[in-house]
Amino acid sequence: MKANRTATLIKLLVLLCLSVLCVSKDFDFFYFVQQWPGSYCDTKQSCCYPTTGKPAADFGIHGLWPNYQDGNYPQNCDSKNPFNPDKVADLRSSMQKNWPTLACPSGNGVSFWTHEWEKHGTCSESVLDQHGYFQAALSLQKQANLLQALASAGINPDGGSYSMSNIKRAIQEAVGFTPWIECNTDASGNSQLYQIYLCVDTTGKNLIECPVFPKGKCGSDIEFPSF
Repeated sequence: MKANRTATLIKLLVLLCLSVLCVSKDFDFFYFVQQWPGSYCDTKQSCCYPTTGKPAADFGIHGLWPNYQDGNYPQNCDSKNPFNPDKVADLRSSMQKNWPTLACPSGNGVSFWTHEWEKHGTCSESVLDQHGYFQAALSLQKQANLLQALASAGINPDGGSYSMSNIKRAIQEAVGFTPWIECNTDASGNSQLYQIYLCVDTTGKNLIECPVFPKGKCGSDIEFPSF
């Protein structure tokens, strides 16, 4: 009888590992991606403000994306866990302000948040539930404070051209970690500061050095458009 109980306990521990512990390694780190609205609206033929009005001239959250160290990423990991606005009701005003959508039709933001949770967030649900996922992104944005980091180095959204090395240095000195910069090209062929990537550990709380950067290049000097 004792042997049977021991065997049953071992099986339960194995199942626990498979269902919980192993799941926690479904990804290696997060990309935390913030977008400059001025570049999005300057290079997209369709740019619409949310029903709440024109967003503030600040870096808005694009997403918190689970990623692998080889540069690939999981997506659409749990169709049984769709986005539920009720679970983030207390965060809604902060999300509308700091995680706005500019795609047309923009609406109230729910479609954008649904996409981000169902494509990316579900792949981190072993460590972050829906509320925790959006709360983590909002906290990271406040921690990074990118616009202030750039302004402190004399880099402002005034339509001027700035050195890519100076932009990276300003952010690195402010947050303590190396960013990756994504650029857009406007109708005149100008390379513009578009999105800034920072890397986060699997808890969704701590910035880290990126194990790998996305592919792509910007020019040595890039425009920081107004919004």
